[in-house]
Amino acid sequence: MDLKQTALLLIDLQKESGTSDVVGMREVVQNAELLIRTCREKGIPIIYTRHIGRADGIGLANKEPVNELGAPLYYHAETENVEIIDELRPGKTDIVVDKHRYSGFYESSLELMLKSLNVKHLIVGGVLTDCCVLATVLDAYYRDYQVNLVKDMCGTTTEGAHMASILMMANWIYDLKVYDAKQMTKRIIGEDYHVWESSGPDELQFSPEDVRGIFAKLSHKVGI
Repeated sequence: MDLKQTALLLIDLQKESGTSDVVGMREVVQNAELLIRTCREKGIPIIYTRHIGRADGIGLANKEPVNELGAPLYYHAETENVEIIDELRPGKTDIVVDKHRYSGFYESSLELMLKSLNVKHLIVGGVLTDCCVLATVLDAYYRDYQVNLVKDMCGTTTEGAHMASILMMANWIYDLKVYDAKQMTKRIIGEDYHVWESSGPDELQFSPEDVRGIFAKLSHKVGI
C-alpha cells in the first residue's frame, strides 16, 4: 500500500446509522475516530459517503420503505439523520459523496474524486457490513482499486451477518487485506503491524457451526 496513493473511505457513518441497531456501533465510531485522526496527521485524503433518499421519493430503489406520503423512512434528505455523526464530522478539506444506492460508486462522484486524487488503495470501513460496505468494496475491486478493509470499523445489525460478509470478501477479493483499526494505524505510522491477506480463493470456508472460529483467523494469520 503506497500511502501517497491511498485514501480513507468511510461508508455511511451517519446519524441514521448511529441510532439504529448496529452491533458494536460505539466501537465502530471510536475506531473511525482513530483512523481519521491518523490519516489527517499523515495527509491521507478522507472521503465520506452519505446515503440519501429524496423527500419526494424520486430515485428511490425498488420497494424502498416509505411512509404514507411516499417519503423514505430511512436516510430522509430533509432530516438530520443524513448528516455525518458528530464525533466524525468532516473537516474542511475532506470530501463528502452523496449516493442513492448501496454502492458508493453507483452513479455518484466517488470515482471522479479518487481519480483526481490519483488513489490506487482504499482504507475502508463503515456500515452496514452486509449492505453498503459489501457493495462498495465489490465495486472498488471491479474497478481495480486495492482494498484494505478495517473489520472493526465496520458493523451491521447482527454479528453473524457481519462476519459472513467479511469472510465472503476475504474469500473472493483476491488482493483484499484485512486489518483491525489499531493495526492499520501502526501500518500508517510505520510501526510493525499484523494484517491478513489471502493465499488462495475460498480459503476461509465456513459453516454456521464454525464461523466464529474461522473469523478469528483474520486477526492472526500474518505478522509483519
